[in-house]
Amino acid sequence: MNDSPTLDDGTSEGHDSSLSFNECWNLLAAATIGRLGLVVDDHPEIFPVNYVLFDRHIVFRSSPGRKLWGAMASRPGVLEIDGYDAATTEAWSVVARGETILMTDPDETAKVDALGLEPWQPGPKDNYIRLVPRALTGRRFKVNPPDVWQTKTNDARRASFE
Repeated sequence: MNDSPTLDDGTSEGHDSSLSFNECWNLLAAATIGRLGLVVDDHPEIFPVNYVLFDRHIVFRSSPGRKLWGAMASRPGVLEIDGYDAATTEAWSVVARGETILMTDPDETAKVDALGLEPWQPGPKDNYIRLVPRALTGRRFKVNPPDVWQTKTNDARRASFE
């Protein structure tokens, strides 16, 4: 009897597979919104943010408040994006972990503005924050077809798959 674990390379059907560094960057470049995780007041918080890539950093804007204070605390942050490709029935997820740093150089913020980083939420978002990734990981996996799901046929989660 062999009790040692087997390693799955993620290539068999129904299993996930790791994305390369460049695949992760390409997916980050193609997306515009993600979920930012920060530690604020000693507990994790999640914020939806729209972002652009600038000098291999992820940049978003913020007004004063919890997101800005968490980012300015020089604590680690994380950004996660995901998606689904109906044509291939594959889902994917990318996670970038690193440090958050307030951008104060007007030349840099002007370059970021030129990339089209506009706030989605009304109100001033005069603070530019960069997430400097220290780790970038991602995975892709096949999604079970809705006909094998145990959900009702009118379940809203099925709409994007049918």
